[in-house]
Amino acid sequence: MKIFSIVGARPQFIKLAPLSAMLAGLHEEYIVHTGQHYDYAMSEKIFLDLGIRKPDIHLNTGSGTQAFQTGEMLVKLEAAMLEKKPDIIIVFGDTNSTLAAVIAGSKLNIPIIHIEAGLRSYNRTMPEEINRVVADHVSQYLFVPTQNAADILKNEGLEKNTYFTGDIMVDTMKNNIKIALQQSTAIQDLSLQNQQYNLLTLHRNYNVDNSDILEHILNELGDLEEKIIFPVHPRTRKMLDSSYKIPENIQLTEPLGYLDFITLEHASNRIITDSGGIQKEAYILRKPCITLRTETEWIETVEEKWNCLINPTDKLIASKIAGFKVPENQKEIFGNDVTQKMVNIINTIH
Repeated sequence: MKIFSIVGARPQFIKLAPLSAMLAGLHEEYIVHTGQHYDYAMSEKIFLDLGIRKPDIHLNTGSGTQAFQTGEMLVKLEAAMLEKKPDIIIVFGDTNSTLAAVIAGSKLNIPIIHIEAGLRSYNRTMPEEINRVVADHVSQYLFVPTQNAADILKNEGLEKNTYFTGDIMVDTMKNNIKIALQQSTAIQDLSLQNQQYNLLTLHRNYNVDNSDILEHILNELGDLEEKIIFPVHPRTRKMLDSSYKIPENIQLTEPLGYLDFITLEHASNRIITDSGGIQKEAYILRKPCITLRTETEWIETVEEKWNCLINPTDKLIASKIAGFKVPENQKEIFGNDVTQKMVNIINTIH
């Protein structure tokens, strides 16, 4: 069977890695890279770290407005689909690459598998929420990561298309954490001590596209009496005014590859983020997570008391972070042997 695996952003590369490795030899897989993420550390370095072969098709889309980027991807993806005529399309998550792929594929009547289906934050101001809703409602195979996601799709009338697989990022982490701890020199390079720092990531438009809000967040975190490592997303760095003085406890770094990043996650005291994927990685690694958002699509992590939502515009953020404690025990919510379950289902598709 000819398969198009369509990716474009860092979280999608992470989900692709174990699946592509297991599909090898079973099906004719084309890895299609839209070019949504093009920074070396967030694209090529992730492929190298995870042992993913070079994309078979690279669309080189790059950045732009939501409409421009999605539209350009849509045109190029349709052309690639018409040329190669895949039997099935696999999409991941909720990016503009996902949206463009499902529109192009559905218009050409190509069956679609949506991996990480059923997530809802119920915040329609987030582009990702629109993308994931559309993807779920035009896909024929919905691979859900959690029971909550399955319940959501049932409520939306999509139960017959739903397959409970678990979250494939569990397999990616399991396959790579030992390698990362053996190979990465990030801890030494940054002169860090185990459990003696917090790891921060920010990229959501409502947190970083307004310099006043971004500086408010950093100022609040400056009151936390602990070191913070902040790998800066390219679009975030653009918003930091040259005259703004970074608090002394916050250390900026360039974007990191996957192995270096999970090494820093593993050795951190806690993780502060606005990323959906990193909320999951924190849970898998049993790290307290502070999410600088008012809602999350990963509500299970909050219900299990390993994730704390904080409004990024609040005051006294540092004291709220310091006061957050996690339970001793943790429930398994993301499954195991996820990739094998997915491939078993794919093998039944004709």
